[in-house]
Amino acid sequence: MTGTPTVAARLEDLIAPFVGGALPVHLTAWDGSTAGPTDAPKVTLYSPNVLRRLLWSPGELGAAQAYVTGELDVEGDLDEALTHVWDVVRTRRLTAVRPSPKAIVELVRTAASLGVVGVKQARPLPAPASQAVIKGRLHSLVRDRAAISHHYDLSNEFYEMVLDPQMAYSSGYWTSDSPDYGLEDAQRDKLDLVCRKIGLGRPGMRFLDVGCGWGSLSLHAAEHFDAQVVGVTISREQKAFIDKRIADRGLQDRVEIRIQDYREVPDGPFDAVASIEMGEHVGEKNYPVYAKALHDNVVPGGRVLVQQMSRKAGDNPGGGAFIESFIAPDMYMRPVGATVAMIEESGLEVRDVHALREHYVRTVDAWYATFESRWDDLVALVGDEVARVWRLYLVGGGMAFRDGRMGVDQILSVRPDDRGVSSMPLVRTHG
Repeated sequence: MTGTPTVAARLEDLIAPFVGGALPVHLTAWDGSTAGPTDAPKVTLYSPNVLRRLLWSPGELGAAQAYVTGELDVEGDLDEALTHVWDVVRTRRLTAVRPSPKAIVELVRTAASLGVVGVKQARPLPAPASQAVIKGRLHSLVRDRAAISHHYDLSNEFYEMVLDPQMAYSSGYWTSDSPDYGLEDAQRDKLDLVCRKIGLGRPGMRFLDVGCGWGSLSLHAAEHFDAQVVGVTISREQKAFIDKRIADRGLQDRVEIRIQDYREVPDGPFDAVASIEMGEHVGEKNYPVYAKALHDNVVPGGRVLVQQMSRKAGDNPGGGAFIESFIAPDMYMRPVGATVAMIEESGLEVRDVHALREHYVRTVDAWYATFESRWDDLVALVGDEVARVWRLYLVGGGMAFRDGRMGVDQILSVRPDDRGVSSMPLVRTHG
């Protein structure tokens, strides 16, 4: 006589219509039972709350909530496990799978029998504490400040433990495969590349750094290219950090950092403008406003460089449910060609697009290696839940660039004068 099926066996049968066949992982349920191939990545469900989260937030968001709270865990290398799952999704074409009404009814029935749904579970579980709560009109000044604060005001000490000493939180530019060449070198070479592309070098040139982060570009432009720099950010933590570095390096007469939105800069135009991985945060409808602000803040003949992430046509233009909920609320990306069109519509003339996707793979790999090496210290600083958020973020982000689901590009443009004349040389050697 056959006994009652274990929880894992019931889940295996239940999940099959949704994953297009056999389990792609080796599953251990909260009762200790197991199912699925033993040579697959090992996933443990420590609580029925995992199913409850997935019922209320199917797919990526529910799974992420369960992972960051520790209700679900992955044994071993998270990158290898997620890569395997993505391979199964592609191979089985799971985006095209449409479970039958019968399968959905059975899902609810089994969930009820396992105590996942019922009178006491009529509402979703509370969101994890690390999940963003952002209110207000989309991309209003108040909401944008809240969204930026959620991510960038986490802790300056946290970012110091993950990023390179220059605190560059964007893709590096890797110019060597030498074992002695690392992240700090790649970020320095990126900062040099940006400064050369926008034509810095004449003493006293006024430079506007839009979305200046922790000041890596602002300080580099002042120290190495003799620029007079204004950097704008809406993160108070970032400003406090940069102001200390300005004082430590005696650059008070060369660099000014402001708490200021890109729509509020009052003292343009500048000789050159750059905005490094900030355009993703301004939104679809506001992007023309952002591009026009870049145009209006550079002198005729001056150059503007935007470094920005992109998505393929037809793909989700956001960061995905996890990133938008836990990392960068209201993020929006588009194909690079669509961004180029918007920049041109502002009156700027685009001169080149430099794809850096593979450089971001190396950059995220370096961040992740540092992150894992300092795991215990990071957990002590921000707690296990936030640390798990960042582990998932770094692994998922690296995969997205590696697999071509996200790109990053430097878009160089110039504001021609009334006669169409620009300052661009006929031959360029900046890289």
